[in-house]
Amino acid sequence: MAEPERAGSARSMRAMERIIAAKGLQVVPDAADETPEENPGDREWHCRARADYALGRWQRATPPRFRDAEATQPEVIGWADRALADNAAAGALLLTGLTGTGKTHQAYGALQRIAAGGPDRFELIAVNSADMYGSLRPSQVMGAAELELQRLSRVQYLFLDDLGTAKTSEWTEEVTYRLINYRYNHCLPTIITSNLPARDENGPDLTDFVGARVASRLAEMVTTLVPMIGADRRRGGRAA
Repeated sequence: MAEPERAGSARSMRAMERIIAAKGLQVVPDAADETPEENPGDREWHCRARADYALGRWQRATPPRFRDAEATQPEVIGWADRALADNAAAGALLLTGLTGTGKTHQAYGALQRIAAGGPDRFELIAVNSADMYGSLRPSQVMGAAELELQRLSRVQYLFLDDLGTAKTSEWTEEVTYRLINYRYNHCLPTIITSNLPARDENGPDLTDFVGARVASRLAEMVTTLVPMIGADRRRGGRAA
């Protein structure tokens, strides 16, 4: 006894097509069939995959308060685009200004823009300067501070927030010099924010905090300086 045909078999499908054709009807393909398949060999597919990966790393390194950050300053956008195009030529981005003018928001926005561009590689450490110095102080674990300094020095992107707020000492100056000098010599992109102006003849500035050696490196390293001007955004003001 012949085995009954199963719905969807090749023979039954051909029979169905002959019946439909005899009646002059046209088969309309399902809308889902018209959706192009993802092609791992396509350049745009690879760019989207890299962007998804980089944005995931950016999100993990970014505090929840700044996960909606977007770069809006033209100079910050320009720096981010240069970093994406040529990582080694980006140099450093220095954002200065009073508390609450949006420096940290712009910095995370610049890093988000780089990640969204689908870079070939994306490694990021974002740290407040006071926390950084705390992690680098000698501890009971031999070599831990030195390993942490190497990690900060060698990461692809370093965001150092609020430089100039910690108490100065010969030790902080030496640590800062070693960090900045390594990143300068190895052409690693760095973002720095500070409440202190880069230069101010009438008052304290960033040079007073970091010392002459670090200031000299920063002067050569910083390719983009963005003074943020305006009232405290946390109190309803808006930076210019």
